[in-house]
Amino acid sequence: MRIFLTGGRGMVGRNFTEHAAAVGHDILAPTSAELDLLDTRAVNDWVQQQQPDVVVHAAGRVGGIQANMRDPVAFLTENLDMGRNVVLAARRAGVPRLLNLGSSCMYPRNAPNPLAEQTVLTGELEPTNEGYALAKIMVARLCDYIGRENPSLQYRTLIPCNLYGRHDKFDPKHSHLVPAVIHKIHEAKSAGRDEVDIWGSGKVRREFMYAGDLADCMWRALDHFDTLPLYLNVGLGSDLSILDYYHAVARIVGFEGKFVHDLTKPEGMAQKLVNTTRLQTWGWRATTSLESGIAQTYQFYLEGRQA
Repeated sequence: MRIFLTGGRGMVGRNFTEHAAAVGHDILAPTSAELDLLDTRAVNDWVQQQQPDVVVHAAGRVGGIQANMRDPVAFLTENLDMGRNVVLAARRAGVPRLLNLGSSCMYPRNAPNPLAEQTVLTGELEPTNEGYALAKIMVARLCDYIGRENPSLQYRTLIPCNLYGRHDKFDPKHSHLVPAVIHKIHEAKSAGRDEVDIWGSGKVRREFMYAGDLADCMWRALDHFDTLPLYLNVGLGSDLSILDYYHAVARIVGFEGKFVHDLTKPEGMAQKLVNTTRLQTWGWRATTSLESGIAQTYQFYLEGRQA
């Protein structure tokens, strides 16, 4: 296949291109300097010239609670503009298949867990990442509408749970939970500190999947595109508390100190566990354990510090 991959330098994109299934395919993954996804005309012209067989839209402005609360305008507008430009350019060029990556942030804050695909747009969103969620919902709906107007264009959306892994961002200003915890606990151990702070009670629950597993699911989706539903959750079907993740990272890093809770900080939704019934029926499941995933991610983090 000739694949146009957006976000090829990001965590998901790099795991996608590193996957064994990538061998033999022509993957076009321009950098932001080569193609500005916020430039409508440039994206239209590029897709028209390259004529890919399929588009995989994995690009986006991403970050944890701190980043979303600090820059809500950018999280809304940049993710919406990138998604709109890529999807409409594919439609204009007649690209028959597009795989769009959504986010579990698309689900209502008070939706019953586990979060089922049909509950998107049935309630109020989580305020701490509302802008990002709105953008993801609108792009997913755009894919849906295009297929309704022209059934020959199959544009589908995968909705992954929270991710971590190789090529992640570890700066706490921009990172999600697991890489932020890896950085925080490594720094504490290196400095000889005997305690690490946790935002909130640590009781809220999250589902984190290794990015290499998502890449595996994405490749299966490309090979079985005709069987994909409009929306498909991709997750583990199980979750852990924030405190559980801190303890898991501490075991891998070798930190033996204690954790102190800052109850003045926001925690986000009490739980965000995706329903994997459709995923299991479709015939895929994640295979990387939390310990193995964190160990591989920590090794990547250490290699980056030594570079």
